[in-house]
Amino acid sequence: MALSDRDYMRDDEPSWGGPAGRRWHWSATTVLMAAITGVFLLQLAAGLYVQHNIDTAEHHEDAVQVLNVLDNLLPLSTDGLRHGYVWQLLTFQFLHAGFWHLFGNMFCLWMFGRVIEQGLGRANFLKLYFLGGTVGGLVQALLGFLMPDRFGGPVLGASAGVIGLFAAFAMLQPDAKIFLWFVLPVTARQLFWFSIAVAVFFIVEPMDSHVANGAHLGGLLAGAAFVRWRLYTKSLRAWLPARAVRPQHAHLVRTYSFKQNFSPHPAAPLEEVPPEEFISREVDPILDKISSQGIQSLTDHERKVLDAARRKMEKR
Repeated sequence: MALSDRDYMRDDEPSWGGPAGRRWHWSATTVLMAAITGVFLLQLAAGLYVQHNIDTAEHHEDAVQVLNVLDNLLPLSTDGLRHGYVWQLLTFQFLHAGFWHLFGNMFCLWMFGRVIEQGLGRANFLKLYFLGGTVGGLVQALLGFLMPDRFGGPVLGASAGVIGLFAAFAMLQPDAKIFLWFVLPVTARQLFWFSIAVAVFFIVEPMDSHVANGAHLGGLLAGAAFVRWRLYTKSLRAWLPARAVRPQHAHLVRTYSFKQNFSPHPAAPLEEVPPEEFISREVDPILDKISSQGIQSLTDHERKVLDAARRKMEKR
């Protein structure tokens, strides 16, 4: 991923491009929340239509078709996948069973989505969200094929993608404090492993649960894997010389001593420094800071340094 694709490389606020002279200052998190809420309103309208017309002779057939779409074509189910309805791996992520189901997912999406989008950029945020949702759906479907009596029912909700965002947050900021049930303070790392344990417990234990624990487990693993293997291996190679890339298997969070270089002589302007010296003198300490403190810890000056690095790499 090029540096220019990341929000922290931009001087302006995150925005959606539009006609010349106009910019829509809506983040991808906000747009996604609006889209999911809009689909939920369409669900409600469709449900009211079915309720009022299923028993009437004039619109009975139309109501049955709408009901079939709501119950069989859009939610994720093993029966649907058997019939080749692969789009269900996407559409189920926009559906919800009720207001509180929607509210819980949107609250978590707002809480973690903004942080992830600001830190990793809009493109990676969307990739991460839909990867978590799709992998979560596949895990849930696999369990449905193996144990149809327990996991074969329809699945809907944004929780797999949302919990994938949380997993990424836990990988990037493991010591961040989160109040579980708004009362109990835990670290993001503790909550991540607690969520893994809960999902595995309810998958293994033969208990009746209305929660798609397979989707949650898949989302957690996908989010953690995305951060661990994609962002910390491939993305830096897109713009740094090979010798400046961190080892592939380095820890996500490490402790570094971040020291400024002071000199009695004024340093040359950033644009005039040779690329190799620029990388070792200016960029490496910033990369160390990102590893130890997170992307959101960068100052405006450090963001400008990374922007200068991107321009140098584009000229090579």
